[in-house]
Amino acid sequence: MTDCSVVVKPWSELTTAELYSILKLRTDVFFVEQKVDEEELDYRDLEPSTIHYWIEDVTSQAVAYLRVLHDPTPTHLDANHIVGRVVVRADHRGEGLAQQLMTRALADFAGMPMLLHAQEYIAPLYAKFGFEPFGAVYIEAGIPHISMYLAAA
Repeated sequence: MTDCSVVVKPWSELTTAELYSILKLRTDVFFVEQKVDEEELDYRDLEPSTIHYWIEDVTSQAVAYLRVLHDPTPTHLDANHIVGRVVVRADHRGEGLAQQLMTRALADFAGMPMLLHAQEYIAPLYAKFGFEPFGAVYIEAGIPHISMYLAAA
């Protein structure tokens, strides 16, 4: 079982061990497991406004992660915060960790409109938080995705 406290830090506060753990998790799931065919390191992690959220196991390894990006120019309607890189290690799926990360991130950005690009099969998770799909399904990183929007409260 996982200690379910969510760690929240901007880039400037990440230790090298935390960064390695986060990147290892994202690489293991997106590249090794899902065979993603696009670049993982996009420089968005480094932006001072990017907030990293994760949950660690007892060995201090990230087992669930997401990030919230800030774009000064809204990309859809009035949303300039984007939830992305939501990932849970295979052996911790079904424990509600993604929901815990989403709950914390949405609390931190309460009332603000947000966007995300959901893998199509996981869109129902985001719908539980009030995200609504818009546009057609598209292929991103070789996987069907749907864009989703959360209106301001």
